[in-house]
Amino acid sequence: MSQRIIEVIDYQSQWVVDFSREKELISSVLTAANIHTIHHIGSTSVKGLCAKPIIDILLEVKSLDILDSESEKMASLGYLVKGEFGIKGRRYFQKGGVQRTHQVHAFITDSPEVKRHIAFRDYLRAFPDVAFKYGEIKRAGAAICNNDIDVYIDYKNSFIKKYEAKAVRWKFP
Repeated sequence: MSQRIIEVIDYQSQWVVDFSREKELISSVLTAANIHTIHHIGSTSVKGLCAKPIIDILLEVKSLDILDSESEKMASLGYLVKGEFGIKGRRYFQKGGVQRTHQVHAFITDSPEVKRHIAFRDYLRAFPDVAFKYGEIKRAGAAICNNDIDVYIDYKNSFIKKYEAKAVRWKFP
């Protein structure tokens, strides 16, 4: 099995297009009544922020049971169905093999996880100086991690936790 390359690249305007295309595909196969919202999250959703070139998608659903019953529809779009994958109440899907291109994180509408992801994204959009600092940390983490995703995540973790908490208080006072 080949090793995943951890690479952080400059912002690409194509990421917005890639998200829109994937949102349409997901919307076309899942039960519309179960979908509350499909959000573009993660660093690729913040204009000007460098990122690993993976489109992160937050799928807010009314029922995880309905989503679970439609897992084969996500698989038909090329997604690997990963279940909760370490986060209680989440359904996680990966697309693109080892060098994945898309990740879908599905949660119940208005769950704390949804609020956390949206708040962090919106905070980075609203405070470019914080986004810039985050970008520097991401680049440094990618440079030292030797393609070990756990090292990369650990390197960013304290920054994310600090600003995620600020973001949630800012967005949902």
